[in-house]
Amino acid sequence: MIARKLESALRKLASHYPAVAVTGPRQSGKTTLCRTTFPDLPYVSLEAPDTRAFALEDPRGFLAEHRAGAIFDEAQQTPELFSYLQVEVDENPQPGRFILTGSHNLGLTQAVAQSLAGRSGNLTLLPPSLSELRAFPNAPDDLYDLLWRGAYPRPYDRDIPPHQWLADYTANYLQRDVRQIVNVGDLNTFTTFLRLCAGRSAQEINLSALGGDAGVSHNTARAWLSVLEASYVIHRLPAWHINIRKQLVKAPKLHFFDSGLLCYLLGIREPDQLRLHPLRGAIFESWVVSEIYKGHVHEGIEPRLYHYRESRGLEIDLIVDHGTQLDAIEIKSGETLASGFFDNPKRFEERLKSLAHSPPVNKQIVYGGSPSMRRNDTQARSWLDLGEMHTGAS
Repeated sequence: MIARKLESALRKLASHYPAVAVTGPRQSGKTTLCRTTFPDLPYVSLEAPDTRAFALEDPRGFLAEHRAGAIFDEAQQTPELFSYLQVEVDENPQPGRFILTGSHNLGLTQAVAQSLAGRSGNLTLLPPSLSELRAFPNAPDDLYDLLWRGAYPRPYDRDIPPHQWLADYTANYLQRDVRQIVNVGDLNTFTTFLRLCAGRSAQEINLSALGGDAGVSHNTARAWLSVLEASYVIHRLPAWHINIRKQLVKAPKLHFFDSGLLCYLLGIREPDQLRLHPLRGAIFESWVVSEIYKGHVHEGIEPRLYHYRESRGLEIDLIVDHGTQLDAIEIKSGETLASGFFDNPKRFEERLKSLAHSPPVNKQIVYGGSPSMRRNDTQARSWLDLGEMHTGAS
């Protein structure tokens, strides 16, 4: 067990709301975090069929047994319970009574939005960030080993071979979650679709091409992509727009949250294969984007992350919108800090200077080597120091 940065935001919201919902992928550490943070609250798993049946068949009786509060794990299993929970917290709005966890973003957040709007705080727990992983004694200090292993805590905590654990995770959790969210008639086709998505990580999404390669319709590809997003396997990085007289590409980029799962789906069986792999740069880019995403959500901040591309050249891998400032981040997996890495952030800054009231641009490079340094007016940051990037938290 390691300390998680989300604990601070969790305690803060629990001091304000009678209920707090914590969503995130399976095996990201939600149960451990909630039980550690609130050791005095009874723990109730709604995955257990008998407990789930009690909650669904006699919701008033079920909540009467937990009037003093409880942690309801996998609460998306009982969406009907939320209407009764609303009545309970309205009658007694004491902060921090109920902690709800869920592995399906859509399932839990929709139930909370419908029944607990204004009564519940909402947080997301993803697998540990690089700075959190370092608390494990067996945490890798090599970039390729880190990318290959990924960040799910169970392999580190139990010393399970990552490739074996990820194979079991894919079969036991992802496929089961898919069946619970949407009716997939052919899991083999869905698995092919999942692997095709892995091959397109850090690329702009073309649903027609993706569906065509998988042998499914455009609408099916859209639905399945939403399933992967709801299960916290992937996320879409929207395009950033401003009134620039250039032809902008508006398609979102697809990114995997976990580099280890991404490597497993791509058939990468050992870390050394990454060094010469044609998708090394894409895997590194998705990892960097995921780390910065984690830096925001684990502090309870809604990420405002984007990418930028003009059809005739200029591209920024990641833009972080802080409101009063933009971070323009170029992401390169190379270990040597080449002068060309600095070109696009500089061009982007110059593009914005031509606009009235344009926000200032903080130019950054994240690369696969070391050390970190500042060159002229651009910060070059080693992957080792990625956790030090400012999230905009107060």
